Amino acid sequence: MSFAHRHIVVTGGTGALGTAVVGALIGLDAICHVPYRSEEEAQRFPYNENRNVTLVALGDLANEAAVEKFYGGISELWASIHIAGGFAFAPIEKSDKALLMGQIESNFVSAYLCSRAAVAAMRKTGRGGRIVNIAARPALEPRTGASMTAYTASKAGLAGLTQALSEEVAKDGILVNAIAPSIMDTPANRHAMPKADHAAWPKVEEVAATIVFLASPDNAVTRGAIVPVYGKS
Repeated sequence: MSFAHRHIVVTGGTGALGTAVVGALIGLDAICHVPYRSEEEAQRFPYNENRNVTLVALGDLANEAAVEKFYGGISELWASIHIAGGFAFAPIEKSDKALLMGQIESNFVSAYLCSRAAVAAMRKTGRGGRIVNIAARPALEPRTGASMTAYTASKAGLAGLTQALSEEVAKDGILVNAIAPSIMDTPANRHAMPKADHAAWPKVEEVAATIVFLASPDNAVTRGAIVPVYGKS
């Protein structure tokens, strides 16, 4: 695969999975645009001085005006990868409206607005493009989402968005897909679940490889897919 001279947005690019995705993309000569929330995360990002990476301060991806301004400043956009999101483990009695709306805004609204802005930017080029969303295993297997119903609902909505938008923009040469990871092997997840079988969890580099393929020109036919990336878990 080659992404030479192709501009890619990676939201959530400073996190564990995002860092793996950006690393893989710049290894293939992509030009990455990475929005971030805080200066602390920008400073610890390992690729913050890479010539193929542009970090952009963008506090809230659920802010429509901010998202449109960000995408409007990128010429020749090829792909938009939406990793940014949030997680809440809470039973229904502790999941009030504020928690629910927070999950919907961080997981669904952010990806919706970024997808909308990306489609507008890609249509200007007339060369098509790729959009990759990050769903989750409970989006495909809702019964596994017990005690995290707000999170599950937001990710299920994102899966539905992916499939509907895929059908809408296929005529423009824009292929829209999502991946659905299980628990990934990250330092934070190991800390939260020290007794789990970490060897069974998919590595972020492995999940990143699937994302990169779906975002690549080599993916010429796959659209509307919610791809499970469970590893051995």
